[in-house]
This record gives sequence, C-alpha cells and structure tokens, in this order.
Amino acid sequence: MAGTLLCSEDCRLSNVPSLADVDRMGEILSALGVQLKRQGDVLEVNTRHIGHSKAPYDLVSQLRASFFVIGPLLARLGVARVPLPGGCAIGARPVDLHVRGLQALGADVQIEHGTVHAYITGGKKRLQGAKIYLDMPSVGATETLMMAATLAEGETIIENAAQEPEVVDLANFCRSMGANIRGAGTNTLVISGVPSLHSTDFNIISDRIEAGTYLIAGAVTRSEIILTSVVPEHLTAVIAKLREIGVGIAEEAPDRLRVLPGLDYRATDITTLPYPGFPTDVQAPLMTLMTLSQGNSVITETLFENRLGHVPELNRMGADIRVKGNHAIIRGVPFLSGAPVMATDLRASAALVLAGLAAEGMTTIRGLHHMDRGYDNLEGKLKGLGAKIQRVQVISEDEVKDLSIASEPSLVSL
Repeated sequence: MAGTLLCSEDCRLSNVPSLADVDRMGEILSALGVQLKRQGDVLEVNTRHIGHSKAPYDLVSQLRASFFVIGPLLARLGVARVPLPGGCAIGARPVDLHVRGLQALGADVQIEHGTVHAYITGGKKRLQGAKIYLDMPSVGATETLMMAATLAEGETIIENAAQEPEVVDLANFCRSMGANIRGAGTNTLVISGVPSLHSTDFNIISDRIEAGTYLIAGAVTRSEIILTSVVPEHLTAVIAKLREIGVGIAEEAPDRLRVLPGLDYRATDITTLPYPGFPTDVQAPLMTLMTLSQGNSVITETLFENRLGHVPELNRMGADIRVKGNHAIIRGVPFLSGAPVMATDLRASAALVLAGLAAEGMTTIRGLHHMDRGYDNLEGKLKGLGAKIQRVQVISEDEVKDLSIASEPSLVSL
C-alpha cells in the first residue's frame, strides 16, 4: 500500500485481507490525499493528487508499518515528514537503518520532536543512487530503501538485504509498475532508478505466517486439515520443525498442504532467525504445540527481546515453561486447562487461541485488538473447521473484546 505512493497513476491490489492494520494504513494514505476504493479483497488506489507530505501522528503511532511511507514520499515529492512509529510492544525496532540509508541516497534527515524530517537537498530533484550496507538484514529498512531507490537517479546497491518472501513480493510489485530491481530474494539488491512508474494490477502473495498458524492448529488439536492457496516453499523452516515434532505435512499440490497429526509429539529446539531461518512470527504458536510434546524443548528468540510475553499466559493454562534471558525452556505436559488469559501481542494472541482449542474446558482471551491486526476472520475460519469459538463484547473499563473458546483436543477437524 505504501508502494503505491511511488506511482502517480491508479493501482489495483488484489488478495488484500480485512485487517485492522490494512484499515489503519488506508487512513494514513487518505490523510496524505490518496483516494481509496475497496471491494471485497480488491483495493483500488489513486495517488495522482498527494496533498500532504506529513503523515498524522495519531495514526502512525498505532502502526509501525506506517513508517514505510517515508521512502515513497521522499522519492516522489522530495520531502517527507513521518512521526516515529508505534505497533506491537515486542522490543526495540529502531529506524536508524532507514535513516542512514536515506542519507546515503542524498537526503537530509533530521529527527525533531518525535518526527523524522527528510528532504532532498543540494538542488537535486531526485535521490541519488548509492551503495548501502545494512548492519542487519532488516525487512523494514530493505523495503523502505528499495522503494526510495526505484525513483533515484543512478544505481543503488543494498547489501546484506533481507530475503523474506514479502521483500520479493514488494520488488515484484514495483517491477510491475516499471521499476528496475534485480536480486530480490538474495542478500544483494540492485536497483536502477527510473524517472517515473506506471499503473499496475497486482495480486499479493498469501500470508505464510497465517498459513503456519493453521498448520499448527491442525497439529495441536490432532486434526487432519487442508490448507489451500499457500506457498509451501515460504514455509520450509516451519514444515521441517513440525515434521521433527512428529506432525505429518503432505504437499498435495503446488499450493495445497495437508496436516496429518501424529500420535505422539516429540520435543525439539528452535532458534528464530531472518528468512530462510525459522520465523519469529511463528515462535509463539509453535510454543503452544511444544507444551504438549514429550520431553524438553528450547526456544531461542534472537530477533526481539520482548517476544516471550505469552509464556506466563500459557503457564496459567498448565504449561511448564521457564524463561532465562532470550531462551524459553518448555517441559511437555499431558494436557492444558482452560483459563482466562491476556494476549500481549499479535502472535501471542494466535498462540493463546491455539492453546484454547487444545485445552480442556473454557478459555477466555482478552486483547483481541492484537489479533485483529494480523488475522482475517480467524474465528470464522476455525468455526468452519468445527471449533467452538465465539467473540463476545465485554463491558469493562477499556471496553476490550473477549474471545471465548470451549473445545476438546480433537475439535478442529474436517
């Protein structure tokens, strides 16, 4: 959605999910003067008349992904003013890599009163191609700088770039508008700037993290389920670990996976890493399965220092998990018990939903605003598989929504 700002013509995006974050990003683009029209999973974007170069703080503070507008705005208008972003409280995610990269492209970047001000200086009308090395393969910095470089003058090389499928998809989207990008999916991106980009009709890839969550849902409830419209190669690390645990995963077609749950699950260890390593976003859901696997498992979280907030909540449900620094040591237990729990972030919410599906008795989950940021109709899809799950409005001080789950270990099934 941020990438459409690079184009002064209409863009049409398909396979757009109904998420709170998508709605929030739409509000940010509208505030900049973009016209949006949505019909089902299709989003039509008209960026011909961008009226503002400053994104509103009240919206940006709620969505970290909103910071992505800085690169396209700067490249197209020569100026961008974007407040420092918000989002899930899972640890420090500084924007210094974005800032240093934009400076390398010839921008003057200052951070004042919580807002990043970026300008093209020196009498230039366009950013200038440069060689950029990222201290770490940040997805956000890679995407910001790749978008900015599409309209820069000359060639830009980004080394130690992120290789995630989402980076590749964004590169494909930019290429569909006429950008010249090579090396997407490797650690070196080469972007040859062009004067302008044109309209496009683009279909977005499926969400590998959502797919991974449903694979684990089938495993944790010992249910045979089928996932369609997925990209198995994006889930290589997840599938490998599920097979180590004892879950059968059959690739029945290029875009179709079947979960074949085993009788006994075995402990395993994972370390979260940038793609193609094990994704940090699947760490919490997989921890739920590990709580019901025989033996001791260890999860090492290397990317975000505060991404183990779901541990106390799983322990409330009968799990046996200890945290030492960035390590979680999980001793498998025979069963989980329903309990009232609180989601601490987006992926923690999914982990608790899966725990509730597998637990004996009723589980009530608060903090659903986290889940709605990244899962499109999670409860509806699970209901379609037979889950006893219901969203209810609870009258409380903060008017938080609750999700109640009543289930048995084999509830989710075809």
